[in-house]
Formats: sequence, C-alpha cells, structure tokens
Amino acid sequence: MIRNLTMIIIAVLLTACSATTFNVGNDFNVNAFTAKVERGATTQDQVRAWLGEPNGTGVRIETDGQRFNEWTYYYASGNFSDVSATHLKTLQIKFDMHGIVQGYDWSAPQH
Repeated sequence: MIRNLTMIIIAVLLTACSATTFNVGNDFNVNAFTAKVERGATTQDQVRAWLGEPNGTGVRIETDGQRFNEWTYYYASGNFSDVSATHLKTLQIKFDMHGIVQGYDWSAPQH
C-alpha cells in the first residue's frame, strides 16, 4: 500500500514538473533599448530607469588596458518538459568610469 502510494505521488510530481514553465530574470525589450540608447551620451541612471537594476555587474578590461563597468541583463523562459524550446536573451552594456554608455552587445531569439 505504501509503495503504491509513493509511486502515485512520484508520478503526480513528475507530471506537474513536466508541465511547469519557468522564467528567469526580468523581461526587457531589446528593440526599445537600442532605439533609445546613444553611445557616448546615455547614462547609467537612464539605463536603470528603462530596464531596472541589472542582473549582474562587473568590470571589463580591454586589450589596450581600458577599464569599463559592465552591466548584464538576461531573461529566459521555457518549459521543463521541452528545454530545447527555451528562449534566452541577454544584454551587456559597457560604461566608462563616468557612467556613460560606450557600447553594448545583445542576443535574442528570432521570432
């Protein structure tokens, strides 16, 4: 009896997990960002107002020795039963030491 009950509970949990969707990070619109941002003029405060707090921060040192602060935003969504259909987008923004955007890289799924 206990063994059958355990098997039923496991089956229910596996079924529930297989139908479960997930989201990681906060969604953002890459096209809206690229339409607004201006390299050499946009500030960290403006980026924060548009996208919220970054998911991660760090420092990038270029090959010529230049140092930049780097903010990373990411968002992923999918379904545990089919992780191959997961959608992931990332945005990395490079700021100079005065907090001004100097460049950015992004990747997003094609729709």
